[in-house]
Amino acid sequence: MEDGRAVSKAMLDSEPSGSYRDIITVATIATGIQFGWALQLSLLTPYVQQLGVPHPWSSFVWLCGPISGLLVQPTVGYFSDRCTSRFGRRRPFIMSGSGFVAVAVFLIGFAADLGHAAGDKHSDPVKSRAVAIYVVGFWVLDVANNMLQGPCRAFLADISCKSQKKMRVANALFSFFIGVGNVLGYAAGSYSKLHKILPFTLTKSCDSYCANLKSCFLVHIVLLLAVTSVTVFSVGEKQLEPRDDIGEESTPFFGKLFSALKQLKKPMWVLLLVTAVNWVGWFPFLLYDTDWMGVEVYGGKANGSPEEVRYYDLGVREGALGLMVNSFVLGFAALAIEPVSRILGGLKWLWGAVNIILALAMGSTVVVTKVAQRWRATHGLTTPPTNVKAGAFSIFAVLGIPLSVNYSVPYALASIFSSSSSAGQGLSLGILNLFIVLPQMFVSAVSGPLDSVFGGGNLPAFVMGALAAFASSMCAMFVLPDPPSQSEVSLTMGGGH
Repeated sequence: MEDGRAVSKAMLDSEPSGSYRDIITVATIATGIQFGWALQLSLLTPYVQQLGVPHPWSSFVWLCGPISGLLVQPTVGYFSDRCTSRFGRRRPFIMSGSGFVAVAVFLIGFAADLGHAAGDKHSDPVKSRAVAIYVVGFWVLDVANNMLQGPCRAFLADISCKSQKKMRVANALFSFFIGVGNVLGYAAGSYSKLHKILPFTLTKSCDSYCANLKSCFLVHIVLLLAVTSVTVFSVGEKQLEPRDDIGEESTPFFGKLFSALKQLKKPMWVLLLVTAVNWVGWFPFLLYDTDWMGVEVYGGKANGSPEEVRYYDLGVREGALGLMVNSFVLGFAALAIEPVSRILGGLKWLWGAVNIILALAMGSTVVVTKVAQRWRATHGLTTPPTNVKAGAFSIFAVLGIPLSVNYSVPYALASIFSSSSSAGQGLSLGILNLFIVLPQMFVSAVSGPLDSVFGGGNLPAFVMGALAAFASSMCAMFVLPDPPSQSEVSLTMGGGH
């Protein structure tokens, strides 16, 4: 433990003295990150089906990213905790991550063109080369997002200067800017004529939908590089002094990771488990919300008749608009996290309460779907009635409340819990990411088989999500321990036990 305390002391001695201005500046990176995620979540499932991947198999495409990112954030977190670059610990990883994101979204957006140049024919039902390029881009994108987002959250914890209030506010602001990025991303994704501003994006291999997606990703590159550059050049870091620790350096990285896992205290383990169950509740909707609008609500098909394709595309566009409404609610709700958590008695009670909202909203997708199906049974394939659209948009809007908490509270609790350990903020937040990636892999793996077995499209996965959300709510309120007080954290960080 002496070695762990030495590492922790070296880390603490290097922390910058962060103001709220610095916290806000670093948090704005979330806008650039989430702009891309908004495009990814709203447009890529339909896009990959246009490339010829069937719906039950499209869920497996989402496995590529999580598998690649399974150990990326812990690895990046560990090395950013110990990075002795003269530019600081976090900033080199933040800038490198943004560069890799730019490369990845270029590959995704231009997959159809690159695939055609490599030999795909327009008549091919499955454009195999384009799919391969898309998967590589998707893989790189997930790695780059983990490389960027983990150090960014650790940077926020660093400049919070061990203050629990600043940690809570910093993560709430990060959640707020996630909402801003979502609004911008979904607005871009729902605007079908964006590609006309960049006419070169429309090609024989890339129709108007593809060209619009390509244009959105080009805007994303410019936005992300702009916000990361402002942060890197305006918020400083103190260089971490190089350490010559033969014992630590002789231990393989995976040994250090497992050692860090063994050193986690019970509160952190409970937080990790609650987080994992919570994300099982979230991922069915986050991965397939626009597909749900296109298939279940509007009755279309991605590869059906021209009329079915038209209604599917219309539903996807309406889903992107619903996600934009969701993001407005997310942003405003994030600003209320700090005061509302005090009213409810703490972060864990707030987290538990909003997960009940998540469970009810996920269950409500079944009701909306059944009403839409009954309407089509008597009226045929046509635009759903006002009550169906209102119900669907209400679900999108209400889910903004628990989503804002989900993007803030687990990370704030992880920063607070890890403040009394020797793991370092980067590694602790990286370990938290493991328990987000694993649920995504689980949901991606089971969603396709559930679709095939039950023949219910996205609904079986949504019902699974509702049950997981309720379970995570109960665990958050009645199993998760209260975070330590500020005085207890200060005592532990000073070396006391």
